[in-house]
Amino acid sequence: MDMATALRDLGVTDDVLTQDEKDQLDRDGFLPLQGILTAEEVAAINERLAELTAAEGDRAGLEVHQERGTDRLADLVNKDPRFEVCFSHPRVLAAMRHVLGEFKLSSLNSRAALPGEGHQGLHADFGHPVQPGEYEVCNSIWLLDDFTPENGATRVVPGSHRRGTMPGDEMLDPAADHPDQIQLTGQAGTVVIFNSHLWHGGTQNRTDNPRRALHSYFARRHLPQQLDQQTYIRLNTYNRLTPAQHFILDVTQL
Repeated sequence: MDMATALRDLGVTDDVLTQDEKDQLDRDGFLPLQGILTAEEVAAINERLAELTAAEGDRAGLEVHQERGTDRLADLVNKDPRFEVCFSHPRVLAAMRHVLGEFKLSSLNSRAALPGEGHQGLHADFGHPVQPGEYEVCNSIWLLDDFTPENGATRVVPGSHRRGTMPGDEMLDPAADHPDQIQLTGQAGTVVIFNSHLWHGGTQNRTDNPRRALHSYFARRHLPQQLDQQTYIRLNTYNRLTPAQHFILDVTQL
């Protein structure tokens, strides 16, 4: 199995993304893909996340990390087949190929910003700046609620992935507002692809309900994964997945 074969088997063709969509991702560093999940799929995922959060309790999210003011879950590859879409959808994979070339899933987590919480400083998901075009990581936010200015929608600084700097290099306080920032608002079921070198961060949820999302995070194949999929993969998970999905996860036969 190789990258080209895996993507072909998962339905990725050269026209899955339009040229305008590729150009927007290059220019702005993010691309909303509307209607990836149906309302029924969103409801089913939210139901399963609530079950997992209740079952895991204080240990929820420990496979990767926990965060004050949020409900987090990790290792979702193993926790229900309904999450497979997050590392198998052809439009999402086409975007990852466009940004990264050869890639693999790094982690699949959920994050729900709780009422009154969720604000983050602007940051990039890589330890140091890279030159434009030499990108190492790329993320996708799966909106499980409508993202609004009130409920903590993610903020980004368009084009900042091309600056070759980190927020702390240019800002006295990365937790403060940036004059060029915008919020990624949209309807539940949308997936926002964003180059993880783009400056971004959660904002405060000023509503009475959690603001829920999944994050399927991808990296170039030479990098270590945020969660070592080979170590964590369960036999029943491995057996239900296809060879192409095994390749995306970078897992070999158990």
